[in-house]
Amino acid sequence: MVNYIIIISISVVISVIVFFSGFGLGTVLVPVFSLFFPIPLAVAATAVVHFANSVFRSALMGKKADWQVVLKFSIPAALFAVLGALLLGLLAGLPPILTYNIGDSVHQIGFLNLIIGTMIISLALLTLLPRFKNISFRKKYLPLGGVVSGFFGGLSGMQGALRSAFLIKSGLKKEAFIGTVAVSSAIIDFFRLIAYGLTFYWLGLDTVFENIYGFIAAAILATITGSVIASIWLKNLKFRIIESMIGAMLVIIGIGLSSGLI
Repeated sequence: MVNYIIIISISVVISVIVFFSGFGLGTVLVPVFSLFFPIPLAVAATAVVHFANSVFRSALMGKKADWQVVLKFSIPAALFAVLGALLLGLLAGLPPILTYNIGDSVHQIGFLNLIIGTMIISLALLTLLPRFKNISFRKKYLPLGGVVSGFFGGLSGMQGALRSAFLIKSGLKKEAFIGTVAVSSAIIDFFRLIAYGLTFYWLGLDTVFENIYGFIAAAILATITGSVIASIWLKNLKFRIIESMIGAMLVIIGIGLSSGLI
C-alpha cells in the first residue's frame, strides 16, 4: 500500500508540472519505479504511463494544437529518436571523461551527457534571458528542430526536454504550445512503445509485466488527475510564467546531465 501511495502522490504532482512544460514525467517516474522494480521494467512502465498521459493531454488540448507544427516537427523527431536510441547502444561503451564520488555515490561525466547537457542549458538561456525574449524559430526550421531534438533525445533519453526547448521558441501561443507538445509527445511515445514492446517480446520479458500492471494503472489515473487540475489552472497562468518554469527546469536538467548527477 505504501508503494502505491508513493507512486500516486508523485505522479499527481509531476503531471501538473508536465502539463505546462511538456517534459519531466519520465525523469521523475523512472527513479520512482526503479525503487520497486528492475530498471528495464521501470523504464518500460514509465513509457506506458507517459504515453497514456500524452494521449489524455492531447484529448484535453489537442484541438488547440498547431497541426502544421506537429507534422513538421514530431515526424522527424520520432524517426530520429529511434536512430539516436540505436546509436546509444554503440556509444554506451565510451569511457567517462571524469568519475567522482559524493559520499557513497559514484558519478560519471560522460562525453555524450556533457554535450547534450550543454545544449539544453544553451536552449534554456534563450528562454530565460530577457535579451532573447523575442527570438523565435521560423516554421521552416521545425523539421530540423525535430531531427536535432529527436536524435539527441534518443541518445540521452531527454526527448521531452529538448522538444519543449525548441517548441517554446516556435512562436506558439500558450494553449497552442501546450496542445502541440501534447500531441507531439503522443506521436513520439507511440513509436517508442512499439520499440519497447518488441524488445521485451524478443527478450521473453513480456510476462514479467503482470507484476506491475496495478502500479501502471495507478500512475496513469494519478497523472490524469494531475492533468485535469492543471487544465483548470491554465486560464489564470501567464505564458511568461510557463516559459520561465521551462527554462529553469531545462537548466536543472542540463546541469544534472553535464555534471553526471543524473
